Amino acid sequence: MGRFRQNPPPGSQYITPAGEHRLRAELEQLWRVERPQVTQAVSAAAAQGDRSENAEYTYGKKRLREIDRRVHFLRKRLDGMVVVDQPPSDPQRVFFGAWVSLETDAGATLRYRIVGPDEFDRAPGFISMDAPLARALLGRHLDDEVQLELGPRRARYTIVAIEYPRES
Repeated sequence: MGRFRQNPPPGSQYITPAGEHRLRAELEQLWRVERPQVTQAVSAAAAQGDRSENAEYTYGKKRLREIDRRVHFLRKRLDGMVVVDQPPSDPQRVFFGAWVSLETDAGATLRYRIVGPDEFDRAPGFISMDAPLARALLGRHLDDEVQLELGPRRARYTIVAIEYPRES
């Protein structure tokens, strides 16, 4: 097998203001703090002489590549982002950024916030808008019933509440 690997399809381009702030803070930390420190450490290791058996030099260069790869990804990703900082015109429907409360057939209540693919791991209850459940919920109204195929079984949810947080 060759070295070529097809890039995965990009996730949705929407992000909350908090998610954008977190990505920009990570980019700033990597570019302004970490990279200069690692560059200085690599320079000091290179000054010690033989680089072929110099672990600090080897691992420093590897870390620089990792930082540069992440910085490149973050810059490219942030350039194409659409920050959603306003609630939708129809707050009775489920759109990006909504907190949605669902009731299962068993009577359990679940609560999820639909966010972008770059921020769903930030807090419990956040799900990516690209996830099957979020895609099934988008555009639905209060009291709508949503069915989701989960392998051999089918899950059914009823939308019991829709809220849009005020972003600062």
